[in-house]
Order: sequence, then structure tokens, then C-alpha cells
Amino acid sequence: MTDSVVTRFAPSPTGFLHIGGARTALFNWLYARGRGGKMLLRIEDTDRQRSTDPAIAAILDGLRWLGVDWDEEPVYQFARAARHREVAEQLLTSGHAYRCYATPEELEIMRAAARQEGRGRLYDGRWRDREPADAPAGVKPVIRFRAPLDGETIIDDQVQGRVTWRNDQLDDLVLLRSDGTPTYMLAVVVDDHDMGITHIIRGDDHLTNAARQRQIYDAMGWAVPVMAHIPLIHGPDGSKLSKRHGALGVDAYRSMGYLPAALRNYLVRLGWSHGDQEVFSTEEMIRAFDMPQIGRSPARFDFAKLEHLNGLYIRQMSDEDLMAEIEALLPYIPEGADIARRLTPDVRQRIVTAMPGLKARAKTLLELIDGAAFLLEPRPISVQDKAAALLTPEARATLGDLLESFQTVTEWSAAATENAVRQFAEQRGVKLGTVAQPLRAALTGRITSPPIFDVLAVLGRDESIARLRDQAATATAAG
Repeated sequence: MTDSVVTRFAPSPTGFLHIGGARTALFNWLYARGRGGKMLLRIEDTDRQRSTDPAIAAILDGLRWLGVDWDEEPVYQFARAARHREVAEQLLTSGHAYRCYATPEELEIMRAAARQEGRGRLYDGRWRDREPADAPAGVKPVIRFRAPLDGETIIDDQVQGRVTWRNDQLDDLVLLRSDGTPTYMLAVVVDDHDMGITHIIRGDDHLTNAARQRQIYDAMGWAVPVMAHIPLIHGPDGSKLSKRHGALGVDAYRSMGYLPAALRNYLVRLGWSHGDQEVFSTEEMIRAFDMPQIGRSPARFDFAKLEHLNGLYIRQMSDEDLMAEIEALLPYIPEGADIARRLTPDVRQRIVTAMPGLKARAKTLLELIDGAAFLLEPRPISVQDKAAALLTPEARATLGDLLESFQTVTEWSAAATENAVRQFAEQRGVKLGTVAQPLRAALTGRITSPPIFDVLAVLGRDESIARLRDQAATATAAG
């Protein structure tokens, strides 16, 4: 394989790495990795009022957590302003740009007239062919691109197909503002050219920009990168994705207990398909990903599907790896510091031992943590209301009697404790559940948990008996 393919992800650091941006980054990463190429990262920080260092840090952190890395050092667009101005001057010299002295008031009148007449061009070109000597005093000019007036601009898009614009509908866009700062449209073209970008994969909200950028490429005599404009992500109801649908930062998905591998798998299937396959390893994604399989219709975000997939990944992951994921999550959740404090080596080992039962019912790491809460509880454990309702005076007395049966269990295991509880229930002439339900409540403080005999085995003899004694003592004190 050659390294001729170079893609890029170019976020604006005005906030978190949102889910749509994460998918765009993933698509660029997969395309480059699958072809032995590079993915570069460019921070488009030209909006100095809204671009912040914390937002840059959040984007880089989100990409790293998702497992999307990049080649070479990130490029910061603002730092390249001198290069952007240099290209604007080249376009002036070659006649592909001109200085425009139109005032804001004149521009507003022009735009209003164009809209009223239904014209696509909002600027009337009044400074295209005028001499600088005609310039009004005291007005700092902008530099405008001299866009072709007739013919068509065409992009052969890898997702959208052939897209054509009539040139008489495209404005003479501003390249440099009157204060000398470059516009986004110029900066993107110059940066993509200088970075050697061969393939641009981005949201289809940039499709109109592609026509204007193509014209700048042509004017500079530069090769135009292959373009692929992917449909945006919509909510389950087909409307624009909002926070209620899942338009959150990648950091929010981490805090909600999703695994990076599961989120990566979910994102790759948002708008891209490979037969009927739903679950992909990273290696399979890299091998299979290509742009013709990206649909033209907006993908719909579905939390239920993400949860299902995340649960699948949880069940497939090793117990030790899951424990490591839980520990990595703790700094990002409110109760994390308290859990970390309680996570002694013994407690950690208990959770790992209990993991097969815990992960059977969990769809997120938060549910895993919640399921393991009984293992983190200091004695006497807190008991939820529904569980407390099972611990009637009669049930507590039964547990006190069960304690005596447990004293005869020599080898403490799930099988041995199950045998002891079954024998106890038979001697009492009651159903197993009559004993098992309050037993679960006493040991876990809940009405649901991993299988109760697994719970006994995980807690161990000493802790199990101590917790039962706590509840029996409560019954004695109440009596």
C-alpha cells in the first residue's frame, strides 16, 4: 500500500466534539487507515472570540478516547494567516481577485435588491473592473475572488454523485476582510493544498462551499481533492439532531457509560453499510470502509440501538478489561471519587469475580457500576425501600436461622450455599424463593442482583455471614 491518501479532520474549537464531528473524524480515519495513508488534524481556530483552549483540549481528548488518532502535529489555522494573505495577493496579481471598496450600507442595498429580484448573486460586481484610483477615501477594501460569470462549476462527489452549479449563481466571495484577516473559504483551500490533502470527507452542509472552493483551486492551478459530502445525522423522528436525540459531546457518551469501541461501531453504521453486518472489529471496519457504501439520506440516531450494541460489547469483553474500563470512567462521573476510595484490592477482586453475573444484564458501564454497588457498600449496607419491604420481622428471623445452616458449610461456593439454602427451605416446608428473596435483600440491599448463590460466593463466607448478622441483629433490636 502507498501513503498517497491523505485525509483530514478539521473541527472548529468552539465547543465539545459533538457526535456528528466524531463520525466525520472516524470516516476520515478509516478511509486513510484502510489505504495505508495518513489522517491529519487541523484546528480551525480563526473565530478568535469563540475558539478556546478548553474546547481544543476537549476535542483532542474526545478523539483519543474514541480511538481515532492522527498523524503529525495538529495544524492551527489561525497561525497560518500570513500564508493565507500571501495566496490572496497571488490571486490579485493573476487577476483572479480584486479589491472591493463597497461600504456595508451599499452591500446591504445590493443584497436586498438581489433577493427581491430572485438573483443568486447578492453582490453586483461593481468593483470587478474599476480602477483603484476610483476608491473612496478612508475606506479599507476587502479582497474578493473574481468568480467566473458563465459556465458551470462541477464536483464529482463520492457520495452525492455529480453536483453542478451555474456560475452566474455564485458570488464573488470575500477572500480577505478589510482588516486583512483571511476568510474561512480561502483558509480551507490553502491549508488543504499545503497539507497535501487528497480526499475531503465532511458533512453535506459544506456542499455549497465545495463549489466556491473548487473555483479557488482552479484559479491557483492546484489539483482539487476528491470530495465526499456525507449526510448529516438526524434524530429518530427525522428532524435535525438535537440534544434530546443525542446531539451531545463525545465526553457525554463516556460519562453515560458507553464503551469507545461500541460507540465507534455504532457511528460507523450511521449512514454506512456493509451488507447486513452490524458488529465490526476495528480491523474489519478499516478493511471494509469505502465511500460508495455511504447513503445519501440522513442517518437516524437511535439510543436504543446504541444501548443494545454497547451491551453486546460489554458481554463480549473480558472481566478484567471491563474492570479497567470502569476504573477509567470514575474520574468522569460525580460519584467516581467515592467509588475509587472504596475500591480496595479485595473489593476490586470481588467485582471482577462477580463480573459474569453483572455484565449479563448491563447495557452500560453505569449499569455495571450500579449492579456492583452491593460489593462497594460498607457495613451495615443501605437497603433500598423495595428490598426493605421483604425484610419483615419474620423474614429476618428466618435469616437468623439460616445463619446456623451456613455454619455447617465447609467449602464456601455457589453450589455449596445453594445446597444449604435448598435443604433449609425443604426443612421449613417453604419454596426456595421465600428464603432467597429476603436473602438477596439482606446481602445486596436490592431486589435484583446477579444469581444469589453467585453473590454469596463473591462476598465470601465472612462478609456474607456478617451482612446476615447485621439484619438478624436489626430484628433482635426491633424485638
